[in-house]
Amino acid sequence: MDKVFLDKMEGKVLECSTISPELYSEYNVKRGLRNSNGTGVLVGLTKVGDVHGYLLDEGETVPDTGRLRYRGIDVAEIASGFQKEKRFGFEEVCYLLLFGALPNKEEYDEFRDVLAINRLLPEGFVQGSILKFPSKDIMNKLARSILVSYSFDENPDNVSLKNVISQSIKLIAQFPLMAAYSYISKLHYMLNGSLYIHHPRIDYSHAENFLHILRQDNKFSSLEAEVLDLCLVLHAEHGGGNNSTFTTHVVSSSGTDTYSTIASSVGSLKGPKHGGANIRVKRMMDDLKANVKNTGSDTEVENYLVKILKKEVGDKSGLIYGIGHAVYTKSDPRAVLLKEKAGSLAVENGYEEEYDLYKRVERLSPQVFADTKGSDKVISANVDFYSGMVYSMLGIPEDLFTPIFAMARVAGWSAHRIEELAFNPRIMRPAYKNVFSKSAYVPIAER
Repeated sequence: MDKVFLDKMEGKVLECSTISPELYSEYNVKRGLRNSNGTGVLVGLTKVGDVHGYLLDEGETVPDTGRLRYRGIDVAEIASGFQKEKRFGFEEVCYLLLFGALPNKEEYDEFRDVLAINRLLPEGFVQGSILKFPSKDIMNKLARSILVSYSFDENPDNVSLKNVISQSIKLIAQFPLMAAYSYISKLHYMLNGSLYIHHPRIDYSHAENFLHILRQDNKFSSLEAEVLDLCLVLHAEHGGGNNSTFTTHVVSSSGTDTYSTIASSVGSLKGPKHGGANIRVKRMMDDLKANVKNTGSDTEVENYLVKILKKEVGDKSGLIYGIGHAVYTKSDPRAVLLKEKAGSLAVENGYEEEYDLYKRVERLSPQVFADTKGSDKVISANVDFYSGMVYSMLGIPEDLFTPIFAMARVAGWSAHRIEELAFNPRIMRPAYKNVFSKSAYVPIAER
């Protein structure tokens, strides 16, 4: 499009789109659906997941140890349970989120079989859709693949619970293939890499199949699969208020189909303020390593963190990515669990020095933030701080960091969609106050 035209029109758009901040206070508008104390505005009820990061005392937030529950069960207990039994946990978590209770052995085996049967993409899907139209962004490609799936469904607009459950299970099963094949397509057609297509194995778990399909030699260690499985478990659900899950509720409330709904949620998750945070952590750490001579020195690392907060280095955002969270204060339970597994993987794959640097940044950041900002806000590392490092240790490219998040979160989205369809028959219709002054129409010759 003509650059001169766009430059001229940009000013007009800014002028008509700018709203005085005072008006938000005057009309008591909750910007970002946040209350004045930073907590989220209560817009719904859910039985799927619960995020706890603080206590409320007479309207004020009091920092507390973070907890995350799936259907009332602490995710730390879930992870401890399947890890002690030497099992993969994501399939169990999907069952729990969708059906409200942990499966017994028979139900667990049956559900794994159902996922395995539905894992293969329809005939012609890979060649006709994924390989034929490569995309530079895998999240956009993932959204397109979801929408294309509508055309392969005999009854795509049926929103009965039985049909939506069936559609949800298929999408959960097929997300890893959609994401991996989309990356392989980009690798071949845009980055001059080899083209290879591996088929999923019935005997493999969700995490194992993703590594099997993604890696050209199909090889991975048991620890690598265990760590990826834990990542999927920890990202599967995070309450109804996060942006992409709220999108699921909003779009589902209109009565539209499953594919349109989940594609919308993927679009939300793609945003750097939501699902792209771990990429920013990795880039921040790469920048730190490139500019700090001795990353084993607390003083040198601390000095660089101060420069980050003062917008002097890095992307000049003034943010230490991966530190702090909208809900969690003293701790993010996902980060606590992932940090432990990341340590084991660092030893196996030769990343001990980098792992030590991440722990150093995690340890120093809260005090650096307090001293530099003059703030008493309690902050800690969130799950994004370690997840990017874990994916790097697994040899997973940045292109797939956010798609892996989507591979996990589609389970939570599906559970919330089912909940919305089953119990909330009203379309969501919040209000916006118009603050543009009234004016009369002027004939074109008089303008």
